[in-house]
Amino acid sequence: MTQTNRDALLDAALTHVPFEGMNDRALAAGARDIGMSPSLIRVHFPQGGAGLAAAYHRRADEALRRSLAETPPQGRFRDRISQAVWRRLELVDPELVRAGAATLALPQNAALAAQLVWETADVIWTGLGDRSQDVNWYSKRATLTAVISASVLFWLGDDSEGHQDTRAFIDRRIDGVMSIETVKSRLRKLPGAESLGRAAFGWIKAPRTRALPGKTR
Repeated sequence: MTQTNRDALLDAALTHVPFEGMNDRALAAGARDIGMSPSLIRVHFPQGGAGLAAAYHRRADEALRRSLAETPPQGRFRDRISQAVWRRLELVDPELVRAGAATLALPQNAALAAQLVWETADVIWTGLGDRSQDVNWYSKRATLTAVISASVLFWLGDDSEGHQDTRAFIDRRIDGVMSIETVKSRLRKLPGAESLGRAAFGWIKAPRTRALPGKTR
């Protein structure tokens, strides 16, 4: 049906997630709240609880995309990445994220879970102006995906005031990533490194005309 109806069901179902979990029960309860026929639940969320978790995740990604466009992070590039990761965490509720993580951790949802984190990494890199079209497009997102996953896990268990420990954790992880990038940059300057890189990775190209999963238009 309409996107408006789907959003209404999403909002209604999320109010039940703390009690029911990120699952079909929450969707059924949400549908009852807004007077939606149970037969329409699978129309809007064919994947059930996994689809509900994905919708919540992607809603926050969309909010982050707007935030980065309207108020770009400032400072050194590593600081801008750190700010973007933190800003993404501020857009979600820990209890809902915890419930969604439990659902997405199921074996049948592993591929979707990986895709969602990749999409978030792509939103951040694209929002920060990344225009790479080679192997760097993949390596940047793959590296940031690992940072995001670790940061979410740390954040969920962080009881420090204002989640200060999470902020510090993100900074440390980003510093580690940037150190690796520095080493890679130095290696690329070695004699013969460019031709070797083309031979090893020249066939890998970032998607341009196809909207592959995780590729922000």
